[in-house]
Amino acid sequence: MTTGAGSRSRTFAFSAGAAFSRGLPDNDEQDGLRPARRQSLWYRVLERTNVPIDRINALAARAAANGVALPVEAVVSGAANERRLYGALADEIGVGFLAEIDPRRLIVSDGQAAMLLGRAAGTFAVRYEQAGGIVLWLLAPALDDIGSLARRIKAKSNLRGRVRIVTPVALRAALEVQASGALLKDAVEALCTLFPAQSAKIVANGWQSALAGAALVALPVALLADPWAAGLFIHLSFSLFFLACVALRFSAAIGAGRPKLARLARYDPAQMPVYSVLVALYHEAEIVPDLLVALGHIVWPRGKLEIKLVCEADDEETLAALRAHVLQPFVEIVEVPPGMPRTKPKALSYALPMTTGEFVVLYDAEDRPHPFQLVEAWQHFRQSDERVACLQAPLAVTNFKRGPLARMFAFEYAALFRGLLPWLAARNLVIPLGGTSTHFRRDALEAAGGWDPFNVTEDADLGIRLARHGYRVGMITRPTYEDAPETFANWLPQRTRWFKGWMQTWLVHMRHPGQLWRDLGPASFLATQILCAGMVVSSIAHPVFIASLGYICLVFVWHETIGPLQSAILIVDGVNITLGYLTFLLLGVRTLLLKEKTSLWITFLLTPVYWVLISLAAWRALWKLYREPYHWEKTHHPRRARDASQRTAGRISR
Repeated sequence: MTTGAGSRSRTFAFSAGAAFSRGLPDNDEQDGLRPARRQSLWYRVLERTNVPIDRINALAARAAANGVALPVEAVVSGAANERRLYGALADEIGVGFLAEIDPRRLIVSDGQAAMLLGRAAGTFAVRYEQAGGIVLWLLAPALDDIGSLARRIKAKSNLRGRVRIVTPVALRAALEVQASGALLKDAVEALCTLFPAQSAKIVANGWQSALAGAALVALPVALLADPWAAGLFIHLSFSLFFLACVALRFSAAIGAGRPKLARLARYDPAQMPVYSVLVALYHEAEIVPDLLVALGHIVWPRGKLEIKLVCEADDEETLAALRAHVLQPFVEIVEVPPGMPRTKPKALSYALPMTTGEFVVLYDAEDRPHPFQLVEAWQHFRQSDERVACLQAPLAVTNFKRGPLARMFAFEYAALFRGLLPWLAARNLVIPLGGTSTHFRRDALEAAGGWDPFNVTEDADLGIRLARHGYRVGMITRPTYEDAPETFANWLPQRTRWFKGWMQTWLVHMRHPGQLWRDLGPASFLATQILCAGMVVSSIAHPVFIASLGYICLVFVWHETIGPLQSAILIVDGVNITLGYLTFLLLGVRTLLLKEKTSLWITFLLTPVYWVLISLAAWRALWKLYREPYHWEKTHHPRRARDASQRTAGRISR
């Protein structure tokens, strides 16, 4: 993406640009200016855009209260159009304004462009080759302190013709195009480079593959040699995992209860940091209006909020749906170039370097986060030490009355996010994160390697990896509302992907079991075995237990007697299934809200059928892991029915 003279000395050009910025005073006090004059230039610029003086005063007061610069507050509040504002700034200081930027003419390398995208808004310069080989400085100042910049330009006549004012949006868009190659490469390769042993790029290592091959040979041989003895051994082996999951659910159920919202402390918006919101979308055109409404309800100073809507560059329908709305200035569409693997974690890894927030939260397209969720997360982080790297918000299903699958899905989510995960967090045990509503300290997320682009349950993997790097995960109380799949055709691919990802995660972190034990400690090591291997093996074992029970019952009816090995299998399977159902129901019931407890008898009757469907997804995932380890099976999210007021309130588009 380099043309002409701009490709000859990019590193030097960037250094010169940095030197241009460093040559400016840090604040107007260094020029001997009184603080009252700091905003005088922006006052004149806003007046040029026909903003009344009383409105400017109100904007200045709000900017001070929120701890942001006056031009930022003016733009995000809608008082000033960004393009008109920066055009007026150019007129005020007597330089040219460049409305459109050709990314190919930026004199900056791919890596340097990526680095600039991650810098906080401010005054920095980028060199740009104009037609005819003339080199210009592009500036998009977003700070209150630009008086010194204006005087420097006016004092040096040779600078006047070489400086162009551009809008921050236009400059970022050009830098994104220039940085796309470096961003894509890092998104795919960063974790493999930093921590190759913790990447799912290789499905299984040598000893794991050899062990799996040996098991595939030994199992049929043993079944042919002595089917009932081999069967009892298989059932007992399965039972270790099955009963471990039973014990974990029962332990969580003892202390579980209905959720209560944590109390929020009074807060000063001026002290609030920049918060980055990442939303991954893929074939989500239908749900875009609902998403914009939901994000618009988030309570956070708009000048300190940045929302990145992350889409695949060839997902034309979703991009068209987003562009049909005039988005607020703090909302940006990020287009991920095509490339393998095509997964959500790769898209997130591509977008992360473009964010500037101290904290980062991830949402899915169908999510409706509680308006004060970011506030609670920020306050929780402030009260915790820096080893708390992530906070998981609970997920609550709202369409639980829309069919049996939605009912059972909501029941599962209540047990997981109100029961099991809080129990793990309270004991500082490893937590497999949910795929959404996870709030991160930016520096901790990057230190742990970010998301694995090759893992289709990047959330569970990242929870374990954070623990391995010495970090902890906590829980907050304000939920994110979402809808469960209502049809089997939509539910099965999602559940298959989850199981496949848990298999990937277990294989990755068990490549060196001894090292995992040392990294996590005995308790979290055991929890990892139960949460990853235990849940998968239990789901695979469930139909085996059911089939064995049915077969032995038929043998008893036909022969009126069964042998000791058959009796042992009958007892083992009966105990496993009975305890499995009971603890599943116990944990779920103890975490339901009153409104969710309607017609619980339906949930009880559906549990055996639902477990069979879960087992089907587990067996399907085993096959998919072999055939398509990195394929991301999409879950369709239809638009919800809303009244007119819900469709417009709080929208982040204009």
